[in-house]
Amino acid sequence: MASSLSTRVSSALIRSRRSFPFIGAFCVLSTLSISSLSSSSFRSGCAQSLSVVPLLRSKFSSKASSSSIKMEESSKTVPSIVVYVTVPNREAGKKLANSIVQEKLAACVNIVPGVESVYEWEGKVQSDSEELLIIKTRQSLLESLTEHVNANHEYDVPEVIALPITGGSDKYLEWLKNSTRN
Repeated sequence: MASSLSTRVSSALIRSRRSFPFIGAFCVLSTLSISSLSSSSFRSGCAQSLSVVPLLRSKFSSKASSSSIKMEESSKTVPSIVVYVTVPNREAGKKLANSIVQEKLAACVNIVPGVESVYEWEGKVQSDSEELLIIKTRQSLLESLTEHVNANHEYDVPEVIALPITGGSDKYLEWLKNSTRN
């Protein structure tokens, strides 16, 4: 019975993957906690592939690899953040990014073109093409960075959103620390 059930499920899953490529990944990932194929091994209408699950568990394990660290484990790093700032165009982005790096308020600023922002402003829904600055810096510099952005930005209310960096490449995080001011 399990064999014919497994065959029917496999055939249905293959047909679904052809029509919707993301379903295969969703099915496998949504069933990672299941340990054997039986009538109870269905979640979200998908069955797990027994040979793939241990591999995926090892790939998506919460253990850090030797080339990455958690921020609190190394005195060579400091608590760090990623800050998002949108700008109206490439020139404004380059000017602001250069001033941020020159002032050592950030180690690196990426300029991502082609962002479409939809937002409400003065009671109306607006839509504008913008560029996104992705700024990597120390957590302790957020206030100074925010003041710098507010003083040098074209917008009345510039976006400044910070997200914590909870781990990463030890060498990169050391470089981030050494490239920014205290």
